[in-house]
Amino acid sequence: MAFVNSFQLHIAVLAAFAALLCLIALRSRIFIVLLVWAMMLCAHALYMHREFVTDAFAPTGSKPFRLLSFNVLMENSRNAESIADTLLASNADAIYVMEASALTSVLPRLSQTYPYRIGCGQGTQSCDLLMLSKRPLETARIGSLSYVSRDRFAMATIDVDGVKLTLAAAHLAKPYFDEYHRNELSRIRSAFSSVIGPLILGGDFNSASIAPDMQDFLLATDLKKAPWEPATWPIEAAQFGIAIDHIFARKPAVLMKLERLPDSLGSNHYGLVADFVIAAP
Repeated sequence: MAFVNSFQLHIAVLAAFAALLCLIALRSRIFIVLLVWAMMLCAHALYMHREFVTDAFAPTGSKPFRLLSFNVLMENSRNAESIADTLLASNADAIYVMEASALTSVLPRLSQTYPYRIGCGQGTQSCDLLMLSKRPLETARIGSLSYVSRDRFAMATIDVDGVKLTLAAAHLAKPYFDEYHRNELSRIRSAFSSVIGPLILGGDFNSASIAPDMQDFLLATDLKKAPWEPATWPIEAAQFGIAIDHIFARKPAVLMKLERLPDSLGSNHYGLVADFVIAAP
């Protein structure tokens, strides 16, 4: 049932609509109760979407920073050139790519603008999770969150005009794989326990931020999210899908704006672009 949590708002809206139709057709009091119950579930889901929201306040002297995060789909190599065009045109300071083996052919081209990376031959032989940066990646490391998510968690530190910013990228297991999803979030939380200063986490979490384990994770790590996260999956649902790809930040990194890439470029996810301001601790 864990995956159903991500669809709470969608299910509640459908239940409210069905109850309303039944009330009109059958005039039974039970459907009044069901309609009210469904509307309460809608309100609860909307309330949870508003939790852990950034204040989007830019401190004096803070520095701008842009991040792009995109699960490109490993079988999507035919669109590698188009994806590379989009990544380069984004003017992002750093890029997280999930299932990056689709971009193997364009890595030399990307390295001209993003000379620093971890993943795809740097730090690991696999080409799954990839972190690209215009600035040097210090203390960069990549590892596994579980037997399911091998080589799918990376951390590094970069210097943003004198401020040390920690970057973290993750690709989590599906939430219906027993307790793997919650356990992987716990391991990310442990990795952050020694992080001091601004922190940005992004990637494919395979779960909406209103899921119980995601809520617990955000509460424990003090990470903040956009007021309304754009839907990234399934692409067929467009804006009516759910946000399972996320970008979070912890002060003094402040998330100011989050947008979805306009085209999925052959992937089964939409990518995200986030603008931040980074202040000194």
